[in-house]
Amino acid sequence: MVADLLVLLTLALVVAAATAAVLTRDPARQALVLALLGLALTVLFTVLQSPDVALSQLAVGSALTPLMLLLTVRKVRGRGRRDGGKRGPA
Repeated sequence: MVADLLVLLTLALVVAAATAAVLTRDPARQALVLALLGLALTVLFTVLQSPDVALSQLAVGSALTPLMLLLTVRKVRGRGRRDGGKRGPA
């Protein structure tokens, strides 16, 4: 009974984090919310007694993917400032 309640609570946390990731419009903030979603999924996998999947999710979903997104956003924004906001040839 308590285990089922814990699973439901973590599922609600995952749904809330996923909804926040979809509704966030700024790419940098979206990457941070995606990291929170990865942490919520890590907790869910831990509650479901799947530690190997939880560790993989922690490494990839909570750390590497948001980091790569943040670095990409930084590079794209830096390129936009350097070019004066002008786009290249189509």
